[in-house]
Amino acid sequence: MNKLIILKIEMSCGDVNDCISPAVLCDEENRVLVDCGYVGSLPKIEEALRQNGLTPEEITHIILTHHDHDHMGAAAAFKQKYPDVLILASAGEEPYVSGTKKSLRLEQAERLQSGLPEEEKAFGEAFCELLRSVEPVPVDRALREGELLPFCGGCQVLATPGHTPGHISLWLREFDTIISGDAAAIEQRRPVLPNPRFTLDIKRAEDSMRLLLSHPARYVLCYHGGLFEKENNSEPL
Repeated sequence: MNKLIILKIEMSCGDVNDCISPAVLCDEENRVLVDCGYVGSLPKIEEALRQNGLTPEEITHIILTHHDHDHMGAAAAFKQKYPDVLILASAGEEPYVSGTKKSLRLEQAERLQSGLPEEEKAFGEAFCELLRSVEPVPVDRALREGELLPFCGGCQVLATPGHTPGHISLWLREFDTIISGDAAAIEQRRPVLPNPRFTLDIKRAEDSMRLLLSHPARYVLCYHGGLFEKENNSEPL
């Protein structure tokens, strides 16, 4: 029986407290983890898996929606400890995940640093150091827009650029759910753009969120905010 398991993991990164919602797609042959937490969070990922009746050794694939530190931070550590796991990311994100190109988020943070008010410079530099600490991990397979992956009866790759250029989301027809990554977040029970200040292309990000919210899928699973049921949202989007 196919299952979609939503992990709820409390994270603390410097002064930032966050609750993230990685997903695990379970079918007869595969256990697929979608995004995997902050740098240093592998023990929390392992604990969350065990609390949901899974072991880390069962994970066959990790799909990374994009290369931000809170989504791929534990990927390299996971691969080192469980080397049989396969890492998947979009072709557009692959150079940044694998480290053959410098992180666009780090480039952005370094560029913004010089313009920060004096009282924010220490925080900005700490954020840059955090981004520099993200360990790259080789991508075993680059995903294409529209590709149908075999997990859980069909998992379609949706291109949702904007937050980063190669950002992807996943459409799970069997569960009537889209896994959004950072193409959308939930705040006060409403879908919003996550971290607009750090979104690399606001216009494309708005278009991508609009795509997700107009998609026939009933649910959107947001990494930041959890599961959102569109039919129960009575306010205009």
